[in-house]
Order: sequence, then structure tokens, then C-alpha cells
Amino acid sequence: MSANDWSRMDTYIGEQLLADADPIFENVLRANAAGGLPSIDVSPAQGKFLNLLVRICGAKRILEIGTLGGYSTIWMAKALPTDGRLISLEFAPKHAAVARDNLARAGLLEKTEVRLGAALDTLPKLAVEGVGPFDLIFIDADKPNNPGYLDWALKLSRPGTVIILDNVVRDGKVTDPRNTDPSIVGTRAAFDLLKASPRIDSTALQTVGLKGWDGFVLGLVKAP
Repeated sequence: MSANDWSRMDTYIGEQLLADADPIFENVLRANAAGGLPSIDVSPAQGKFLNLLVRICGAKRILEIGTLGGYSTIWMAKALPTDGRLISLEFAPKHAAVARDNLARAGLLEKTEVRLGAALDTLPKLAVEGVGPFDLIFIDADKPNNPGYLDWALKLSRPGTVIILDNVVRDGKVTDPRNTDPSIVGTRAAFDLLKASPRIDSTALQTVGLKGWDGFVLGLVKAP
């Protein structure tokens, strides 16, 4: 099996199961490319997975750490009930501007808010404001800070909160203790935190597809 096989399978999944997806998603990807954003969004199948998770757990309050151009944001926000709310945190001003434009085109500005700034500065402010606890938290930002993001996700959770941490396999490099790349080190530290924390029950799944060989953590916050 090769990366080409994985991509063909993702294309097949899209044709079979996502053919009725809202055209806004293709428009978002075009807008992101036109805005010069990196092509690191979740795949369409992964976006639909997030959408289904929101619906399965009945989430009304969602926190996203890492907005990029709002592609995953829109997948999740479209699954919210009429009284639902999603807050997404983004460090780069250009990314935040493109995301807000995309959310406006999707008709989701009333349900969503993109907050600009370093997430580790913004997360304590959310706690002070008392906007949590969140029902679902999706972490897909800079990997060296994953442990800090996870720590704050737990603080902003309740028993039953679903936490998803993306890009935790990274071509299998996390298993190499000699690899000192900050993204790999941050990912391994996130695994260590999950292993040690009594507050979350979690697993990780490997994925292949348009995004290569990677994977995600799926966790459920437990009662104290």
C-alpha cells in the first residue's frame, strides 16, 4: 500500500458518503488557498467525522484550538443546535481574517467566534469569563504546546466532555525517543499527560489518507 492508494480511498469515501456535502466546504478550501494559507486542513472525511461527533454527543458548546481558515470550524458549527456556540482560537491574524470571511459566507457568524491571540494566553481568559465548561474540545494547533492545550482543555471541561487531539502519529515519528523535533516532543508529552491524568479516559487511532499517515486522540473526561 502507498500514499497514492490512501488518497484514492479518501476520494472514494468522498464520492460515496460525502457527495451531498454543502458546497461551502469547497469554497472554503479555495478561499484558503487564495489567502495563502497552508493546506493543512482536516480532510473532508475527517471534517464529517467531527460533524458526527458533535451530533453524537449532543454538544452545544464547542472550543476549537487552532482555526486556520475555518474549515473544521464550519464542519462542527453546522452540527450545532440553534442555541449552540463555538469559540475558535487562532494565533495568526491573516488566518483569523480568512476564517471570519469563510464563516460569514457559511452563514455561521451568529454561532461562532474567532478569538485572535496565542491560545495559552486566551485560554485563561475563557476560564475567568466563565464561558465553559465546553461539551467538545478540538485541539489542532502548534504541536509543541499540546501539553498546555490539553491541560487547559481539562480545566474547561465537565464530566462527559469529548476532547479530540489531532495529528498525534506524525508518520510514526513519536515512537523514536531520539527525535527532538519540537512537534514530536510536544506530541509525546501530550501522550504522557493523558497516561498520567486520572481525569480523562482516552485512546488514539491511526489514520491514512489524503493527509498521509497520522492519527488522533479521542478522550472522554471523567468525574473527579
